Amino acid sequence: MRLIINDRETETTAPAGTVTLDFIRDHQKLPGTKEGCREGECGACTVLIGRLNGDEVRYNAAASCLLPLGELDNKHLVTVEGLDGAGTGDLTPVQQALTDEGASQCGFCTPGIVMALTGFFLFSETLDYNDAVDAVDGNICRCTGYVSIQRAAKKLCDEFAPRLDKTKNRVEQLVEWGILPAYFSEIPGRLKGLETTHPTPSGHRHSSQEGIVIAGATDLYVQNPTELLDKELDFISRRDDLSGIRKEKNEIHIGAGTTVEELKRSPLINELFPNMRDYLNLVSSTIMRNRATLAGNIVNASPIGDLTVMLLALDARISLVKGKSKAKRGVPLKKFFKGYKQMDLKDGEIIETITFPVPAKNSRFHFEKVSRRKYLDIASANTAVTIKTDGDIVTDIHLSAGGVAPIPLYLEKTRAFLKGKTITAETIGEAVKITAQEISPISDVRGSAQYKTLLLRNLIYAHFITLFPEKEIILK
Repeated sequence: MRLIINDRETETTAPAGTVTLDFIRDHQKLPGTKEGCREGECGACTVLIGRLNGDEVRYNAAASCLLPLGELDNKHLVTVEGLDGAGTGDLTPVQQALTDEGASQCGFCTPGIVMALTGFFLFSETLDYNDAVDAVDGNICRCTGYVSIQRAAKKLCDEFAPRLDKTKNRVEQLVEWGILPAYFSEIPGRLKGLETTHPTPSGHRHSSQEGIVIAGATDLYVQNPTELLDKELDFISRRDDLSGIRKEKNEIHIGAGTTVEELKRSPLINELFPNMRDYLNLVSSTIMRNRATLAGNIVNASPIGDLTVMLLALDARISLVKGKSKAKRGVPLKKFFKGYKQMDLKDGEIIETITFPVPAKNSRFHFEKVSRRKYLDIASANTAVTIKTDGDIVTDIHLSAGGVAPIPLYLEKTRAFLKGKTITAETIGEAVKITAQEISPISDVRGSAQYKTLLLRNLIYAHFITLFPEKEIILK
């Protein structure tokens, strides 16, 4: 396996399943990347990953504690040491802003924050302050406080946003500003050289007997990273045909390897769902969304998977493909889950595409989630709805809920009741009674069964109160 680490080409025989954080610190002796939670929660281990895309390299920030080393074959890995390309020890503008605003105290989390804000400069189209805040949403600072970090982010945006020229290459501008060292300009050519002399296997075997399928690994590497160390791994990211978001006729097609952050940034998705960015900000953090995939969220089969609950309400279908035979079949997502962590997924099959209808002009989509923390937390309960109306009449509706059953639940009986009904407080009151009979919550650390039942009732009311404010529906 070959890759570029900062300014240095590296070849290693380390197993593909090696945790990148360990490789950075133990093998490469680069201690600036810190080890914290090892669950992608703290951001201390944040790095940048650069992948060649045509003549450019696209960078994303990621938590190296959940990153299998095999993902980095023929890619550019940047640690905090790599921002000092000339070896002078001079601070970059990002580091200087954090220093000027007193945004570092013990310093343990600071390298991760530096990498996250540097990543912001690479992905934000306008260098908007809200993008900067989003960029550090996965970085925990236990002693300095966040106001000084926000001040530093604001200072950077105020200084550089007016200077941004969208017609120029972003990396070249960042090199000019000193945010990136000069060697970044040479990385596209060097990665092309690596690909020529050391091509990465692009084929996917699709077989659990030959290799473990790895998508984002954001949950898999929390559960059992040591078990994956010496296993043969097949990386979804090596297949370009499993990524991308496109509209075909009256359907949206999303590749299985598309990340949550790509979904969040998609102009098409944001045009169709103006509030989707806010909803997806409730799904983990930027460094996790840059890795987590839609198909991974589905096959993880968590009863409270946010993305799965949204897709159920969009009446999504999944296309499955099997190994070398390339045999395909389609399954409605609402029929895919058979029981707790049990799916209609045959041996050797992987998800290829997620598809759902383009929302009709007279339809509305809404997502609700309640957790102990608003951000960076797992839901106690979540729910989504797509509702199509003709005046006051519900002509069609798809309603889903998480945290109230062994599976992400499509509320079929509630849907059947609401179709054809007039939207009134009385109608909703009857509907939530049916919902209570349709679910089967259990008591756990996120709340009692009684609490979850009441919570989902209130969240369904919230759908209608939010989507139809003119109805003046009152929660009873």
